[in-house]
Formats: sequence, structure tokens, C-alpha cells
Amino acid sequence: MRRFYPAVLEGTPQVRLRHATPVAHATFDDPNLVSCAGLEPVMRLAQACDLHGIVGQKVRMPGDKGSNPAGKVATIVAGMVAGADSIDDLNITRHGGMGSLFAGVYAPSTLGCFLREFTHGHVRQLQAAGRELLVALAAGTPLLDGVDALCFVDVDSMLRRVYGKKKQGAAFGHAKVGGYNVWLRGYNPLIATLSTPISAPVIAATRLRAGNAGSARGAAWQVAEAIGTARACGADGLIVVRMDSAFYAKAVIWACRRNKARFSVTARMDAKIRAACEAIPEHAWIDIKYPKAIWDEDEQRWISDAQIAETSYTAFEGTQQAITARLIARRVKRLDPTQHAGQGELFDQYRYHAVFTDCPFILEQAEAQHRGHAVIEQVNADLIDGPLAHLPSGRFAANGAWLACAAIAHNLTRAAGHLAAPRYATARAATIRTQIINVAARLAHRARTIHLHLPEHWPWQQAWNNLFTAVHAPPA
Repeated sequence: MRRFYPAVLEGTPQVRLRHATPVAHATFDDPNLVSCAGLEPVMRLAQACDLHGIVGQKVRMPGDKGSNPAGKVATIVAGMVAGADSIDDLNITRHGGMGSLFAGVYAPSTLGCFLREFTHGHVRQLQAAGRELLVALAAGTPLLDGVDALCFVDVDSMLRRVYGKKKQGAAFGHAKVGGYNVWLRGYNPLIATLSTPISAPVIAATRLRAGNAGSARGAAWQVAEAIGTARACGADGLIVVRMDSAFYAKAVIWACRRNKARFSVTARMDAKIRAACEAIPEHAWIDIKYPKAIWDEDEQRWISDAQIAETSYTAFEGTQQAITARLIARRVKRLDPTQHAGQGELFDQYRYHAVFTDCPFILEQAEAQHRGHAVIEQVNADLIDGPLAHLPSGRFAANGAWLACAAIAHNLTRAAGHLAAPRYATARAATIRTQIINVAARLAHRARTIHLHLPEHWPWQQAWNNLFTAVHAPPA
């Protein structure tokens, strides 16, 4: 057997093995160790918000494979919180002393059979359970601080590539990879999130679609569903639905109006929109803080190549769904790459970006808040870096249920971050997993209680203790 002896540079500080006490043996034989002790307070938080009761009430599945959906969904969610991104990875909930911490943990084979029993109706039931759990989390934790004053609903889609040609619903869809337009085989999940100016987004609604589905397909009812969830979470004030140009459609915008919410959607740059932007008088354009902008102390204004202005615009004119609202235009100078240094331009050319909105904010606020729609990309990144790294089943409804469980796990992780420390309120899900969830512990059984012994000098022990204390009632 070949042995590797790494080279050591003398005098260079580095992490290396100690020669005085080398590791000679490794055995997997300790029944009182767990590798993800942070699951205990997180799942206690889920239990305090009645995850089992909500799923048991909402999800009704026939047969022995669909029995006890509450316990099986809880096992899937716990595995996802710990970092599982496939059905086999859910086995992480069954190692070492996990049997002492949790009861009713199911094997991955059982969970796979359970997911394959889902139909579209059962997926809708699970999605309803996820929305009700979000309402409970928002009531019990500072998950959506400030939602009573202003709430943003962001809607976006993403293409998740799959490689199995026999997966139900997998089809070729358009995506951009490295700036190039490509066609990839996959699924097209639709995500709706809730956020406030002082809180990170949580997932309010999900829908799994075939890979060749248009971005706006099903978006109207998902917007209505997300607005209803926002109101259930305490959004009694202003609700603004933010979307990109893929959702610039009559049905989607009217869904906002019917549900008494404001909309802010990127307008497609067609000839009519461009003409409206170019018709704005020159004195109406104002400079804004943009990348590489400079603040002029004398004139007390930003000097930037980006300017914004607004005008009134009627979308879908000539139809029964015509809407008149504000058109906020942003223009950026289009630089000529062939221009020689020091040579002036004969006239300025601009690239225009337009936002169609009926929000009541002043121009600068409305434009900046619409750019804040990009926050949903962080949710997509968290899902892709976690449970949505794979859509593991060959059955479409099973993958829809997997997506719904991923939303529940994301919201639980976000709520746990809020309870741990302020900096975790907006941290990436992977950061919370690394520092709070996936920390090893040894179980000690004392007087019908369990004592967790965690690593000494754990850098984030105060945050872990904050979460643990927040979800545990003081001893009697």
C-alpha cells in the first residue's frame, strides 16, 4: 500500500499532526456521541411551533407508506437542517446518540417510499402546512420584525439542472451560465419570499414546475398565496410585490391589485417603453448613488453615470386589463469601446432600465427598493447550497414534496439564526449549519435527563447557548 509523506517547509507556521501523540486507531463505537447537536434546539423550536400537529392535521395520505406523515416530514426537515441534500443523506439523523435525543426517526428507505406516495394534492397539503408553520414561527420569533409596517413579497424562478432523462417533468429550459444563453434539462421551481427592510427573506410559497415552463406560469396564484401568508404573519401595513421582467404580465399584476398589495415589476424594454423613457425631459433626471458614484460636497449631490426619473405610463393599453401607474426609468451612459482616450463624445447614448410600479414611495426610495428584489437570489443560493442541490426522486410529485420540505427547513434555520445572535439573522444558511447546527456533542445521562457536553472553546458557543436557552423552558 502506497504511503504519502507530505513535504514540510521548515520555519513556516502551519497546522500539522503532533509527532508526540500520533493518532494510531479510529473506531466507530461510541453510542453517546452526536455530530449535529444543534438539531436539538432547532427541532425543539419546531415542536414549540407545533410542526407535528400542523402536518398531522393538514397532510392526509392513504396506505401504510403514507402513515404518520408528521414524523416522516419532521425527519426529512431535520436532515435538511443538518445539511442533507439527498434521500440517503437523511441517514444523518440516525447516528450515535440521536436515538436518545429524538424518537420516531425513520430510515431513508422508508422516507423515499413516503415521498413517492405524494400526489399533487398531497404536495398542496404539505405546502399549506409549511405556510402555517411560518405563521407560528413569525409569531414566536423575531423572524419578520417590522412586518406590520412594510413587507416585501419577492417572486422568482430558477432552473435546477438534472441528469436523469426519465425523471418526470424534466425538460429543457433556458438559463444563463457564465453570461451565455444555454438550454439545460431540469426543473423550474417558483419561489415566493417575505422580507422586511430589517429582516432577511423567508420562503412563503413554493411550486415545482417542468423545466420548459415559462417563468410567469402559475405566478398569479402564487402571488395571491404569498400575500395571504404575509397578512397571516402580521403584515397589516403596506405590502409591495417585487418581480423581474419575466413576470411583467397582466394576470400577475392584477393578482397584486385584487389582493390589495402594491406591485413593482421590471418592465420589458420594448419600443413603447423605450419611447416613454426617451420622452422624459432632461431636467427631470437626477443622479443617484450607484457603483463608482462620487458625493459632491459643494453641490450636495451624487455625481454618477446613473440617473433616474419617472413618468406616467399605461400598460396593456387597449385591453380590459389596462393599468396606469408610475414608470420609473434608470439610465446609464453607454460607453463607446472604440473611442480614443481624450476624444469627446458627440452626443450621449444611454441604456434604459424601467420599473412599472404603483408603490407610494418617493422616486429615490422606490427605485432603490426595487433593486432590493435581488435579495431573493440569496434564498435561491441557500437552497442550491443545501437541500435543493439535488431533486432526488424520479417522480415529479415527490420532488415537489422535497421542495416544500426544503422551504420548511430554510425557515426553521432562519428562525434559529434570529434566536442565536443578531449577526445570524442575515447569515447564510451554510454559516448557521457550520457554526450552530453541526457541532459535535457527547451525551451524559443524569437523573432522567440528558446533559450535552460540547467542544471546549467552541468559537460560537455563546450563540449556541442563546439558541438553546431561548427554546428551553427554565427548570422547575
